[in-house]
Amino acid sequence: MVQQLPTDTAAAIIYPDSDGQPMADNTKQFELIVLIKKNLDLLFANDPNVFVAGDLLWYPVEGDNKTRQAPDAMVAFGRPKGDRGSYKQWEEDNIPPQVVFEILSPGNRLKAMAHKFKFYERYGVEEYYVYDPDDIELIGWLRLGEDLEIIEEMNGWVSPRLGVRFQVTFENLEIYTPTEERFLSFVELAQLREQERDRADEERDRADEERDRADEALNQLEQERQRYQALEALLRERGINPEQL
Repeated sequence: MVQQLPTDTAAAIIYPDSDGQPMADNTKQFELIVLIKKNLDLLFANDPNVFVAGDLLWYPVEGDNKTRQAPDAMVAFGRPKGDRGSYKQWEEDNIPPQVVFEILSPGNRLKAMAHKFKFYERYGVEEYYVYDPDDIELIGWLRLGEDLEIIEEMNGWVSPRLGVRFQVTFENLEIYTPTEERFLSFVELAQLREQERDRADEERDRADEERDRADEALNQLEQERQRYQALEALLRERGINPEQL
């Protein structure tokens, strides 16, 4: 009689790396997601134990591939950098992402956003930030005990975990590093590098000009010395001691 061997149920479960949903619904949302994610990469570039991701599926419960979310950007302190197909919390020392960002788009529905909030509250997010680029409105929640409590004033708020400061202007959301450097887009960073390169070129040109002037002054001194020596030699030829003049 043929018997079927028992299977490891947990090992048989597949955790997809994609939920089939687009990363963003429009260019504005996409640019903001990239801006936040890439600047967080820069902010923690020298800390090997801070993992930053964008639009990565997070599975908090082993054996459950239905309970999941893909935050627009998330930060997990205490986890090493590196590529992942998804964030399986049980493989990450059971450390949940502590900070999560969501950028709203016209396609976001109230029910879906409420579901995300309850997910993040239940599974251990410490800071949750939602930005609406159409209404230029930033909302944040901070964990107090088991609950995420709303942050009453977001303008000037400094993230306890990230150390970044949020500033909402009439035109957009601005985020500043702990050293008060504004989060910059790739284009702005490229322009800044170009400006720094231009300044370096100007400094090098000025240094070259100073060196040329110094060389010219030395040449003039050498010419004066040679003229003086020639005059001294001429005077001696005529029986005149230059030192007695």
